[in-house]
Amino acid sequence: MLLLRRLGAVFRSSRRLYSSNGDHDLANTIAEFNKEMESVFGDLPPSGISGSSHNRFTVEKSAITPQECENAVSLTHVGRAGEAQMVDVSPKESTKRIAIASCNVILGKKVFDLVLANQMAKGDVLSVAKIAGISGAKHTSTLIPLCHNITLSHVRVDLHLNPKNYSVDIEGEAASTGKTGVEMEAMTAVTIAGLTVYDMCKAASKDIQITNVRLESKTGGKSGQWSREE
Repeated sequence: MLLLRRLGAVFRSSRRLYSSNGDHDLANTIAEFNKEMESVFGDLPPSGISGSSHNRFTVEKSAITPQECENAVSLTHVGRAGEAQMVDVSPKESTKRIAIASCNVILGKKVFDLVLANQMAKGDVLSVAKIAGISGAKHTSTLIPLCHNITLSHVRVDLHLNPKNYSVDIEGEAASTGKTGVEMEAMTAVTIAGLTVYDMCKAASKDIQITNVRLESKTGGKSGQWSREE
């Protein structure tokens, strides 16, 4: 329909080029048809690319200034061309860095009772998971490709059985003095500990869930202190 309306517009603008009665009648017919189309669909859109929706989108998109782009929050692991990159932390100052993370492993009553009684076939679930979490924190840069390989001064992983929902509460802490944070090390610690709990218990149940892996707090660095608000 839009094509017919365009043709009508072309014929209207070109009537002066034709002098025969047949051409004139054809132009009148198309003009009348075009009026009927306009009564149904409204006025003809402006001719040319400037009236298209594509051009309106382009204009609106280009309204964002370079200054606004510069002030927007950016992802430090993404380069100017959109490629992945490792952040250069050499200009940063070394500060004391501490991060605490947590997660929860829902066991279910049957598995919970077995862990509580230390009757799992693979042995002491909580002790093995604790060591695995500490080891995981030290291998964070190997597991997460763009993390820096940093020297940790301390790693703590605590696991507690929670009888309220038959789960294991896991908390991990990582500390270092350096130019980049240890949030990923703390979260890797609790994640690996949670996975180890699952591995130790999977023979008794496949319904175990690892949930709520999250950062609880961090200190140090340019952003200073941060803690999760409940």
